[in-house]
Amino acid sequence: MTQQRPIAIERMDGPAAVQAAGAFQLIYAEAFAEPPHCETEDDVAAAFRRFPVQARNRAFRAVLARTEDGKPIGMAYGHPLGPDTVWWDELTEPVPDDMRREDGHRTFGLMELAVRGPWRGQGVARRLHKTLLDTVGAERVLLNVHPASKAASAAYRAWGYRKIGEARPGAEGADLHDVMLLDLRGRGGRDRHAQRAVRP
Repeated sequence: MTQQRPIAIERMDGPAAVQAAGAFQLIYAEAFAEPPHCETEDDVAAAFRRFPVQARNRAFRAVLARTEDGKPIGMAYGHPLGPDTVWWDELTEPVPDDMRREDGHRTFGLMELAVRGPWRGQGVARRLHKTLLDTVGAERVLLNVHPASKAASAAYRAWGYRKIGEARPGAEGADLHDVMLLDLRGRGGRDRHAQRAVRP
């Protein structure tokens, strides 16, 4: 097991994240090559063709964790959901209109959160999540997580997320994912901070 070392977490807006896209891609490729995701080089390349488009959202926020010698080890990013988001349309069962209502500020969509294998189990994912959410003014956070990602699902539940449905995000034939929601209003007391796809 890698010896625990000091970790620095940097907050980024969209332009800064695009400048650091190589670091985000490195983490993503390593984390999501593993089961149950098993993403290929083509999958990763497609994801990072979308990355600059996502980062154009003026409210896009990202965080990047590095070791003291600058090695990228973890990342998270997302942006608020607009009124025309398709996220709610991907659920296999409809939810009430009041739940799916979006105005560009209400819900922060957590697109990705991942930590490279040797640095898992050291609280890096929790720190990434907390640092990211400290920069957003949303009422709630929405994410998709693969149900076979047991560690990620357990982390989300421990951090206060609840499952509200299932969805097949992306291409037709994609695996079912659990859709989870974290209410940020009235947070306090115990730490409720946590990940699509997370690799804690």
